[in-house]
Amino acid sequence: MRIIRVNSKKLESIYKRSFCRSKFIEEKVRQIISNVRQLGDDALLKYTRKFDGVKMNARQLKVSAIEISGAYQNISPNFVPSLKIIMGNMERFYRRTVRKSWRMKDADGLVLGENYEPLDKVGVYIPAGTAPLVSTVYMTVIPAKIAGVKKIILVSPPNKQGFINPHILVVANLLKVDEIYRVGGAQGIAGLAFGTKTIPQVDKIVGPGNVYVTEAKRQVFGYVDIDMVAGPTELVIIANRFSDPKFIIADLKAQAEHSGGLAILITNSKALAKEIKNRLDINGHIILTKNLDEAVDISNKIAPEHLEILVNNPKRLLKGIKNAGAIFLGPYSPTAVGDYVAGPSHVLPTAGTARFFSGLSVWDFMKSNHVIGYSKKALEKIREPLEKIAGIEGLDKHLDSVKVRFE
Repeated sequence: MRIIRVNSKKLESIYKRSFCRSKFIEEKVRQIISNVRQLGDDALLKYTRKFDGVKMNARQLKVSAIEISGAYQNISPNFVPSLKIIMGNMERFYRRTVRKSWRMKDADGLVLGENYEPLDKVGVYIPAGTAPLVSTVYMTVIPAKIAGVKKIILVSPPNKQGFINPHILVVANLLKVDEIYRVGGAQGIAGLAFGTKTIPQVDKIVGPGNVYVTEAKRQVFGYVDIDMVAGPTELVIIANRFSDPKFIIADLKAQAEHSGGLAILITNSKALAKEIKNRLDINGHIILTKNLDEAVDISNKIAPEHLEILVNNPKRLLKGIKNAGAIFLGPYSPTAVGDYVAGPSHVLPTAGTARFFSGLSVWDFMKSNHVIGYSKKALEKIREPLEKIAGIEGLDKHLDSVKVRFE
């Protein structure tokens, strides 16, 4: 860890950080997507053989019911009970966030409202490169299920033996995921976005991945929706002289387990800054501030994925926090509880995009239709301002479409 100044160029570069797009990766992904669009399953099989070292035929892309049933034999006995506790936490949280359709009506017969409808088909990408992200299955599928998504398709890269991690299969099965395919990387994203003979085309793709997966999601956006373009994970801790150094060190070390992640301590305590600097040898930064209000201001400018407020009265500082993916209050709320068990999804905005993006929610799996109904009386009442605007824009036929109703 190294201490950086509040007005330093290094801090400015953290504020302005963004996704580092490689021209090489961009072009490579574009080629993969193009091949999958043209060749379908054949391209998926070719890239699975090339990148995952697994040779199979098109029928083997889909994980069979027999393989899913067999996965239960390869997990620890207490896994399912633990999982059900977590699932209960998530369901309680997300059921409170569901939006309902609404209408309003006035005395003139004007009706306005919104209809909320779930998406038909959603694709979930589950990484399994350096480690199988079992938690990402329930962190993505549960809000989709509560939203009412009709069909959920999961893709995940196979291991060298051609199998998907049994814990991923069990979680997906318990959550009633409709179909599971053993395909990963940019080719998996392309398969979901455009469909093949085997894999259905979806309306939206969610879930994290490596730089190739992230770039593929960026390139298919517009053909389908995506949750977000996510970068390396981030943690900012706000602490003062009353904060326990042991907790700070443990949480920063946990953050350092992620390759390329951002780890920052913001504190107004010189003694704490010095202690953390001397005791912790990781790639991270310590920002020394005049007071905690300045710490909050800096955190808002960083807009981190995860923010821990490790002070005695975190709720006082919470009032000033505007930009963060998830906020963890007090010494007994480490980021790990959000990663695994708390309830809100751990799919969160990174690279400063918490300024305008939110964590994955039920809303991400729904769309709305505006409902507009006018009576003749209501239309007549609004006719004059409508005609003025349409006249300014020179759209005469728009004017005629209103006038004809009063002839």
